Amino acid sequence: MAYTSSLHLSKHLLLPKAHRGRHPSSRSPSFVPAARVNGAPHVNGQASKSPNGKVQINGGDGKKAGAVNGHGKKGPPGVLNGKTHHVNGGHDRIHLSVSTGPGGQDGAGLRVAYQGAPGAYSEFAAKTALPGCETVPCRAFADALAAVDRGIVDRAILPVESTMEGTALRNYDLLLRHDLVVAQEINLFVHYCLLAMPGVRAAEVRRVISHPMALAHCGRALARLGVDRQPVEDTAGAVEMLRSNMMLDTAAIASPRAADLYGLDVLAHGLQDESWNVTRFLLLSRPPSPVELPADADAKTSMVVAHRGGSMAVVLKVLSAFSSRGINMSKLEIINNEGGGGAAELRPPVMILDTGARGAPTLRSFPHVLYVDCEGAADDPLVRDAIKEIEKFAVFVRILGCYAADTNVYDLQ
Repeated sequence: MAYTSSLHLSKHLLLPKAHRGRHPSSRSPSFVPAARVNGAPHVNGQASKSPNGKVQINGGDGKKAGAVNGHGKKGPPGVLNGKTHHVNGGHDRIHLSVSTGPGGQDGAGLRVAYQGAPGAYSEFAAKTALPGCETVPCRAFADALAAVDRGIVDRAILPVESTMEGTALRNYDLLLRHDLVVAQEINLFVHYCLLAMPGVRAAEVRRVISHPMALAHCGRALARLGVDRQPVEDTAGAVEMLRSNMMLDTAAIASPRAADLYGLDVLAHGLQDESWNVTRFLLLSRPPSPVELPADADAKTSMVVAHRGGSMAVVLKVLSAFSSRGINMSKLEIINNEGGGGAAELRPPVMILDTGARGAPTLRSFPHVLYVDCEGAADDPLVRDAIKEIEKFAVFVRILGCYAADTNVYDLQ
C-alpha cells in the first residue's frame, strides 16, 4: 500500500514562541468583510445578518464590536458603517500573536526566485524573510531551483507544508533532485481575499479563479456564494489575468497586497475555511550555506533518510537515535511506496541526488524515505553522533541544511 504520513512533533505552527530581538505585533490578524451579496446570509457563518447587511466571513454573530477571531479586542481599521464585527469564528478561538515585522536577515543585494507572478504569497514570504531583496518570478518551482543552480539568483523560496494541507505540496521531492541546501525558514500567515475589478459588486461575480489549493481552502465560502471555480497556475497569476482581460464577471482569490499591487477592489477578507492558515517556506541556496549561524542561535537540521524496506523498524531506530541523546524532533514524515495496493495507488519512487557520489552527483531512486527535522546544528556533537548511528542502518542519508529555527509566524497585514 502506498502511503504518506507526517508526524509533526513541534507545535510551532500553532503556538509561536515569543519574539526575540524584533518588534512583533501583539494583535491577531484582523480580517474585515468588505462586500454585500444582496443581503445574503453570512459566508461560512451563521444565518443571522450583520447589523449593516454586510457579508461575514467564517462565522460569528457580529454582536460584539471589534471582535477578531472570536475575541473582543478591537483590531486596526476595518470598520463597517462605524462598527466592527466578528470575523473567522466563535468565542472558542485561540488568540495568538502574529508578527508583521521583517524576518530578521538583510536581503540587500540578494536575488530570490519564486514561483508565480508578482504579488504571489511566495514573493511576500521572500521579502519578509530577506527585506530589501530583489524577487524574480518564475513559471514553475523547478524553474526557480534551476535559477539557483545556474547562479542566476542567490536563493529560491519554496512552500513545503501548511496547517491546512500538511505536506501535500510535494516540493520536498523537488528539492532532493538538486544540489541545494536549506539556508532559512519562514512561516507566513496566509489569508485569502476575494478581489474584483474596480466597481464590480459581489452580486455580479459568476466565477472565481485562483490556484487550486486556494480554491480548496475557500471551498465553503465559494459554495455559499454559488460561483463557478476555475483553477489557474497561482493566486497572483489569477489577479494578473483578471486585470489584463478586464473580467467583470470574475473574481480572484489572492492576498490583500495583490489587490494593492494590481489596483483591484477587495470584496471580502478572510475567505478561507479555517481561520488559522500558516504555510512554511524554505529558502534554498547553493552549498555551502551562505548564512552563518550565531553561537546562541536556536539551530535546526533537516535531513532525508532513505531505506529499502521495513519502514516501521527504521522509524523506531531513527526515533531512538535522537531520543537517546535528548534531541527533539520537530518533523518526521514517512514516504512508503510498498506497492501492495495495486498500480493505481503507487507513487513513483523518490529521486534523490547523491551529492557525495564518486565523480558527478548521481540521481538515485528510493521507495522508502523519511524527512526529518531535529533541533540542533549538524556539527553539534550529539546531533553528529545521532546521524552517524542512522547511517549504520539506513541505505542513504543526506543533510538538507542547517539553519536558524524561526518559530515566528509573519503576517501580510
